[in-house]
Amino acid sequence: MDKKVIIIGATSGIGREVALIYIAKGWKVGVAGRREAELESLRSMAPQQVSAQVLDVTQPDAPEKLQALIEQVGGMDVFLLSSGIGKQNYALQPEIELATAATNVEGFIRMTNAAYHYFEQQGHGHLAVISSIAGTKGLGAAAAYSATKGFQNIYMDALDQLARMQKLNIRFTDIRPGFVATPLLKDDSYPMLMKAPIVALDIVDAIERKKRVAIIDWKYRVLVWFWRLIPKWIWVRLLVRN
Repeated sequence: MDKKVIIIGATSGIGREVALIYIAKGWKVGVAGRREAELESLRSMAPQQVSAQVLDVTQPDAPEKLQALIEQVGGMDVFLLSSGIGKQNYALQPEIELATAATNVEGFIRMTNAAYHYFEQQGHGHLAVISSIAGTKGLGAAAAYSATKGFQNIYMDALDQLARMQKLNIRFTDIRPGFVATPLLKDDSYPMLMKAPIVALDIVDAIERKKRVAIIDWKYRVLVWFWRLIPKWIWVRLLVRN
C-alpha cells in the first residue's frame, strides 16, 4: 500500500524540498500552498504520484480544502505543516506583527486541528510541524515571530498530551530549524545559514524516526542548550541580532 503525505506550504523553501524527497521515495504526495503555478510545477514532475491544492492557512475554508486534497491523494499517513512567516520588526509595525500571528497562530491552529481530527477518525497518523528554535527565547528583533514559534512548541506539547488522554494512536514531531536559506530570509547575512535541501533531508529523517522534537542541526542544538541556561535578567540585556 502506498504511503501518503500531505505538505502544507510546499510552494517554496523547506516545504518544497521535503516534497521532492517524498516524491523520490515513491510516496503519494499532496502539496498545498497559495501559489498555483508553483504547485503545478511540482505536480507535473510526477502527475500520477502528486496531487495539488491551492490553500491559504489564514482563510476559514482551509480545512475543507485540506480534506479535498486528502481525498485526491487517497488518504493521509503523515501531515506536515510548513507554512510560516516572520520578519525582523524593530519598529513593531502592527501590520507585520498581526500578519505573523494570523499565519503562525491562527493558521497553525486551523490546520493542526484539522489534521488531528482526521487522524482521530482514521485511528492513526503522524502530525508534524516546522516551528523554529526562535521559540526558545523572546527575540527583540522579531517579537511576533519568536512568540508565535514558542506558541507552536507548547501547542504541540498540548496536542501530544491530549492524544494520550484520548488514547489515540497519533505521533507528533516538532521540527525546529535555525536559519535556513529560503525566501523567508531576504539575504544571506544570517549566521550558521543552512541550505534547504540538507535541512529537508534531516526533516524527513526525523519524521521517519518519529522523533518528538528535532532541532536541526547539531550547531543549533548546542546553541539552544546554551540559550536555555541564560537567566532571563541577562537575556533581556543581550543584543541579539542576525
